[in-house]
Amino acid sequence: MKKFMFLHIGFEPPTSEIMAAWNAWFESIADYQVDQGGFAGGREISKNETKDLAWDRESITGYNIIEAESLDVAEKLAQSNPCIASIRIYELR
Repeated sequence: MKKFMFLHIGFEPPTSEIMAAWNAWFESIADYQVDQGGFAGGREISKNETKDLAWDRESITGYNIIEAESLDVAEKLAQSNPCIASIRIYELR
C-alpha cells in the first residue's frame, strides 16, 4: 500500500449540514485513514519576509493521510469529499 496526503483547501463557517457531510465522509474513508488533522492558521516564511496566512477559501485548512493501492484509488476516495474549494492529493514517499 502507498500513502497519500489529502490537503483540504478553503474555509467557510460550518453549518450543521456541512458538519454532517464531513462526518459522513470521514466515516466513508475510515478503513483507509492513517491520520487526520486541521490547521488553525499559520505563517509563510520566505527569504524576504514573513507574513501571516489568511483564513479563507484559498487556505489549506486540514489534511488526511490515507493508504491506498494507487493515486487513482486515492482520487476516488477524495471525489465524495464535501470540499469547500478543492482537495489536493499527494503521494508520500
